[in-house]
Amino acid sequence: MRRLLGPRLRALIVKEFGQIRRDRRLVISLILPPVLQLTLFGFALSPDVSNLRLGVVDESRTPESRELIATLTESRSFRLGDYYTTSEELGSAISHGVLDAGVVIPYQYARDLRRGRPVTVQILLNAMNANTATIGQAYAEGVIQSYNATVRTAVPDSGDDAAASPGVRRRGQVRLTPTFLYNPGLVDSWFIATGVFGLLLILNSSLISSAAMVREREAGTIEQLLMSPASTGEIIIAKIAPLFVLLCLMMLLALVVLKVVFGVPFHGSLAFVVFGGVLCILSGISLGTVIATLSKSAQQAQLTAFFVNPPLSSLSGALNPVEAMPAWLQPLTLVNPIHHFAAIVRGAMLKGSGLDTLWPNVLGLLLFTLFLVALSIWRFRKQLS
Repeated sequence: MRRLLGPRLRALIVKEFGQIRRDRRLVISLILPPVLQLTLFGFALSPDVSNLRLGVVDESRTPESRELIATLTESRSFRLGDYYTTSEELGSAISHGVLDAGVVIPYQYARDLRRGRPVTVQILLNAMNANTATIGQAYAEGVIQSYNATVRTAVPDSGDDAAASPGVRRRGQVRLTPTFLYNPGLVDSWFIATGVFGLLLILNSSLISSAAMVREREAGTIEQLLMSPASTGEIIIAKIAPLFVLLCLMMLLALVVLKVVFGVPFHGSLAFVVFGGVLCILSGISLGTVIATLSKSAQQAQLTAFFVNPPLSSLSGALNPVEAMPAWLQPLTLVNPIHHFAAIVRGAMLKGSGLDTLWPNVLGLLLFTLFLVALSIWRFRKQLS
């Protein structure tokens, strides 16, 4: 044992520690990514949903209906979005992503409540994410149950209640009728599968392109390309084109799997979804190229990808609703290509939405793609020079 821990072994261990200390990228990759990822995952992957944006159609316009709205929005479960005049306007706002849920209070709400009759209130829930819709329904039912407990008080007759029996009677009870939009059967796989679709495009594109770039540099074939008469632009296009074609085939295969295996409905335009997928693939290839130009070896490229890809996945809203994230993390989804592509796929396939509704996501994905493509070309040119 003493011989095993002799001065030569101690010297070798000290030498290895010194070598690791001089490799700053390795030290940073061992400390910074785990801390950031644990923090982000702990906040971003929470299953709890709060502050759902609630729209209201109040056809009653009475103190009783306003009391119900106040009860719904006083809790952390819902926050008041806006008032609408018709159910069609409310449904349109949910379709455009302005609201997460809506409540429709009928015209005879207050009169039926005073007469002791049960009154039905409809709540509309965006069920693209079945889990969020189920949680929202449970929140609303809990609030209604609490509200019913507060209205079980005796009230005297009034002129409006002449048809009711005389004397003192109890007020009516509110019943909730949920309506699940875009996913009436609450199929969980529709939300998960469409989110994983975007993750696969970005992650596979970045990993394959970075591995191909690093492998060629380590093999020395980039120097041979520089000696050829081909221009830098031709070299870049030749490097990207085969990967792009193969990844597009993978995207089409994934669309077939979504339709055949998971039964995801396809209400929108196939060309629109494919266009979003093309932008997503270009973003992934460009991201992988940037990672390869920042790395000196395949191991460094893998560590860098491990630092970049998990936050992209967890902060995308692809596997969990954006509403479940803390408010200070939600703006980060705006600069995430996976988030924009997931919104395009779900909007087009489940809602039948087009460019008129999803143009903010298309614009965000397009700007992110152009930025990454320009950055990857600049980094690649710099590496070739």
